[in-house]
Amino acid sequence: MSPLAQPASPLSVASLTQLSLSLIAIVALILAIGWALKRFKLAAPRGSLDSAVLDQLNVGPRERIVLVRIGDAQVLVGIGASGIVALTPLATPIAIKTSNASPAFAERLRDIMKRSGGSA
Repeated sequence: MSPLAQPASPLSVASLTQLSLSLIAIVALILAIGWALKRFKLAAPRGSLDSAVLDQLNVGPRERIVLVRIGDAQVLVGIGASGIVALTPLATPIAIKTSNASPAFAERLRDIMKRSGGSA
């Protein structure tokens, strides 16, 4: 064998540089795919239940009340920094209109709270 035909050392600067760049490219690709899945909501878990978020009302910077439909029932759910709390199931479902739903939801929620005496 001639000295020119010897393979490069696995610890050479060129091979370590190539390895480092390859690892950086793979990590960047993983982060880009994760960002794209979050951005386009492609990674959202798809449940087998017939459920949907009908409307929500922000009551603080990190707190909100959400009206959730599960099957034919509707439930008010509180979401905050401490987690998710089921507030109350509704006896009669609220009909949600698609246009200008947020203020109407807030008004309906106030009416329901007044009718129930403010106790939850």
